[in-house]
Amino acid sequence: MKTLSHDLLQKIRAGGKISFEEAVNLAKEDKTELYAAAGELTKFFGAAAFDTCSIVNARSGKCSENCKWCAQSGLYHTDISVYPIIDRNFCVREAVYSEIKGVKRFSLVTSGRSVTGTALKQVTDIYKDLRGRTGLFLCASMGLLTKEALKDLYDAGVRRYHCNLEAAPSYFPELCTTHTIDEKIRTLQYARELGFEICSGGIIGMGETEKQRIELAFKLLEVKPDSIPINILQPIKGTPLENVKPLSDDEILTTVAVFRFVHPKAELRFAGGRARLSDPVKIQVMKTGINSAVVGDMLTTTGSKIDDDRILMKKAGYRTDDMDAAALAACKKEKSAL
Repeated sequence: MKTLSHDLLQKIRAGGKISFEEAVNLAKEDKTELYAAAGELTKFFGAAAFDTCSIVNARSGKCSENCKWCAQSGLYHTDISVYPIIDRNFCVREAVYSEIKGVKRFSLVTSGRSVTGTALKQVTDIYKDLRGRTGLFLCASMGLLTKEALKDLYDAGVRRYHCNLEAAPSYFPELCTTHTIDEKIRTLQYARELGFEICSGGIIGMGETEKQRIELAFKLLEVKPDSIPINILQPIKGTPLENVKPLSDDEILTTVAVFRFVHPKAELRFAGGRARLSDPVKIQVMKTGINSAVVGDMLTTTGSKIDDDRILMKKAGYRTDDMDAAALAACKKEKSAL
């Protein structure tokens, strides 16, 4: 018997699109069939190799914004480190290490509403250094930037800009009142106009409904992201969301599956919070729709080891030979520089 997931799989493979109502009904489908159909879409539209990136917390804490999920807000009492723009040499070492491990992309991520003035000059200098010292694809996540600031980053060698929408428009005002989703979208539009690839996703498990998670997936269509980070809330003591009930494994898998139907060609990227999942669930999520990941440590929480992630990628059926080749090339490059 044909199911909705089967019918929508055929529709999207033929170039069609899913409607919001179809997505809501899809989330209620038999989970085994839903996950399998999403996995077929991932194989059909995605690459055989798993895409990887690593990030550095390039400026930490004292953020003026009141995002309820974030340990970096200056309004909450958390135990994170606080520091200005990171030392350039430390950043270069982290980037070189990532390249040696076969990671493809590297990003600086800064706390705060935006990056301006001296801080912007510091990060562009770091990017210029990284461009000369590594072969990494450079990304940036620096808040609500002006078009002029984004142009400075582009000229320094950055080619993908990240700014999460974070949550559905109907729920975002419950989580943050110091900026809006429209401001985020405006920044991403500037970035797209300048030639950047776009990375934008959100955090699930912040108290939103299943329908609101689907709403976020459809809102992201407006910015046409190349990469969609899916973060799972990892409640941090001292933030307003520290006692939020965690999502079940099936709620997470269902979210990934529906996102895959809404964004069949995008990289769905495992990001923060996945450390709480068991290895079998991580593999299932990769088979369902996740075909990229932030590897190594996250911003204010411990991530996963790159070598451990490579093992999971292989078990999920992805090729890692390009990571291995990149790692070998980076090692040879380092040896020749000694």
